[in-house]
Amino acid sequence: MASASSNALSIPSSSTLVDAKVPRQTTAASPPCVSLPTLPPPPVQSQNRAWKSTAYCRKIARNVMAMATGEALATREAPVELAVAPTELPEFVKTLQETWDKVEDKYAVSTLAVSGLVAVVGSAGLVSAIDRLPLIPGLLEAVGIGYSGYFAYKHLLFKPDRDAMLKKVKETYKEILGIS
Repeated sequence: MASASSNALSIPSSSTLVDAKVPRQTTAASPPCVSLPTLPPPPVQSQNRAWKSTAYCRKIARNVMAMATGEALATREAPVELAVAPTELPEFVKTLQETWDKVEDKYAVSTLAVSGLVAVVGSAGLVSAIDRLPLIPGLLEAVGIGYSGYFAYKHLLFKPDRDAMLKKVKETYKEILGIS
């Protein structure tokens, strides 16, 4: 077999090549195909185990649906008492739900939220593109440091300025939330 395969795989000499094409080999010279043995069928145990796990999953699904609807559990076994303490939603989520229920035009609010998300992603891409330019990031950093110094001098350095800024922030906060 080794001699037959080496003979079939030998490279023809350059004199037999025409236009840089390898001549076709005849089917008699090609080696026979090798077939793989078939796999044995899976053991019967795994099929039984799969059936048991499927039945168990169905039982769990029935129990979950029964608990959700408030019906009694329909099992042959005694119902298992689950020690699940009712969790309360955080105050932020409750406020958010109440605010969403008060909204009349949910379509417009959803559109604004999606538009805001698109704007944030777009501006992040713009900032990333500007950051890759050679001199612009250093210049913008210097402008940011300068403005931060100006803001601290104007609004945070002296007590009356701090109080005025704090009052303005609280007024704006109340205006946004609609608290009078």
